[in-house]
Amino acid sequence: MKKEPSFIPYQSQDFTSLQSEEKTRELFDYMDKRRSVRDISDKPVSKSLIENLLKIASSAPSGAHKQPWTFVAVSNSSIKEKIRKSAEEEEYDFYHNKASKEWKKDLEPLGTDWNKPFLTQAPWLIVVFRKVYNETPDGRTKNYYVNESVGIACGFLLQAIHHAGLVSLTHTPSPMGFLSKILKRPANEKPYLLIPVGYPQEDAMVPNLKRKPLDDVSVFME
Repeated sequence: MKKEPSFIPYQSQDFTSLQSEEKTRELFDYMDKRRSVRDISDKPVSKSLIENLLKIASSAPSGAHKQPWTFVAVSNSSIKEKIRKSAEEEEYDFYHNKASKEWKKDLEPLGTDWNKPFLTQAPWLIVVFRKVYNETPDGRTKNYYVNESVGIACGFLLQAIHHAGLVSLTHTPSPMGFLSKILKRPANEKPYLLIPVGYPQEDAMVPNLKRKPLDDVSVFME
């Protein structure tokens, strides 16, 4: 017998159009201040705060509500050292052997290189894994729109980190297979993103960048 889907009433927030416009303007002003920060302090961040951030990330929509992600939160110093060592080996190879001249030129305004001290300075590293399938006692089950779903969850996570007064950085050493080995993840999980999380250093600096205007990133067809 086919199982009927279960539904509950949607609890909407009753805003007027003007209130909604004001809220979105306020949110834009707030989110426009979010930056990728590499100068991360070693000031402690509580486990309960990280747990709240991961709950927010897990509230993201996903294909067939499969929630095909695993967030591995690392505060252990020896594990962070292993991650930094492996990441810097990959980054050194990238900057010296793999990156094209054009790519290096595009990276110049960011002032980045193969050194990644934030991987050990940050009190937490959140490593996001995408679950390409599930292993259950009854066998293997499929997940849907995995990359899209995990990407949305990461967006939720980055906004939540900013909302908590913390800073972060989206780090993608390539290849990232070493994360699976160090963190002992199963074969159905693949590394997606490495996010150092913490408070900014008092003297933290960020590149003086400008975002594209709305006309450059959107099209309205009225």
